[in-house]
Amino acid sequence: MDPLSRLLSLYPLRTALDIRCHFGAPWLLDQAAVAPGIAPYHLIVGGTAWLDAAGPKGAPLQLQEGDIIVFPKGSAHRLHTGDANNYSPLRDLPGNHPVQLKSNDGMGAVTDILCGQFIFDRDHLSSSALLAALPESILIRTAGRPDFAGLNALLSMLRFETDGMRPGASAVVSQLSSALFALLIRAWLEQAAATPGIFALLAERRLQPALQAILDAPEKNWTLRDMAATCHMSRATFARLFHQIAAATPAKFLMQTRMAQAAAWLLESKRSVAAIGEAVGYQSEAAFNRVFKRCFGVGPGQYRRTARAAHSPSI
Repeated sequence: MDPLSRLLSLYPLRTALDIRCHFGAPWLLDQAAVAPGIAPYHLIVGGTAWLDAAGPKGAPLQLQEGDIIVFPKGSAHRLHTGDANNYSPLRDLPGNHPVQLKSNDGMGAVTDILCGQFIFDRDHLSSSALLAALPESILIRTAGRPDFAGLNALLSMLRFETDGMRPGASAVVSQLSSALFALLIRAWLEQAAATPGIFALLAERRLQPALQAILDAPEKNWTLRDMAATCHMSRATFARLFHQIAAATPAKFLMQTRMAQAAAWLLESKRSVAAIGEAVGYQSEAAFNRVFKRCFGVGPGQYRRTARAAHSPSI
C-alpha cells in the first residue's frame, strides 16, 4: 500500500455531502464557525462565486466552476455573488432527493454548489495529528488541469447523481463522497507545498524510504540509526530534516503511527489488548497501556468499550 493510502487508512473520517445549492444572483451563503473536527467544503459545479473568509484574509477570492474549497479548521466564511445589497433569501426545496436542495428567487446568473463536511474523530490521536497538518483552508482548482482528471470526473458524477432521484442515488453519492477526501489531499500535495506535518512527509522524496518503512512495520524496534539508514543519511541530518518537514521528531511520528494502528485494531478486531500492544511494538502490556492512556486519556480496554458503543448501530 502506498504511503498516502496507508496514512489515510489510520485516520477515522466520515464524509457527508448533503446540500445542493442552485442560486440565482444576487445571493449570500453564510457559514458560521463549526466545532473542531468538522471541515466544511464546497464544490463549485456551475457558475462563479466570491469567497470571504473570517479574519484578515485580504480581498475576496473569486471561485469558478471546478473549484473546491475546504476549511479543515472549521472557520467561518461566506460565499456570495459580490453584490453589496438586496440578497435574495434562500429557501429549502421540498421533495425526495439524495441531498437537501436549496434555492432562491434571484433572477441573475446561476451558481451551482455542492456542500458537505469531512468529520474527524476528535478524540482520536491520529485525527489530531491529521488536522494539525492541514492549513486553515485548501483551495483546489481543477479547471484546465488534465492531471486532476479523476477529481474532475468525481465532481461531474456527483453533480449528475444529485440532479434527480435516480435509483440508488443516495448510496452512490455516499460512496463517491467517501473518495473525495483522498483525491483532494492528493491534488493538494501536487498543487502546492504542504503545511509542515504528516502530509509534508509525503512530498519530501528524501524521507520517503523511512516513511514507507515505518508505515509498513510500525512494530519494528526502530532506532534513529535504522530510520536514517533507510534514507542513506547520517542520524543528525535525518533527525534535522525530519523535524523540519514533519514538525515532529521521528520518535513521535513512530508513536503516533503505532497508537493510530492500535486504536483501529481495538475497534475492529477481537484480539486482546496484550496482543495488539505486541503487534505495534510493545513487548510489555503495561508499557503499551501507559503510552496509550497518555495519548487518548483512557486505557486501551476502556477505549475499546467506549469506541464500540459509539460505533454500534442504534436499534
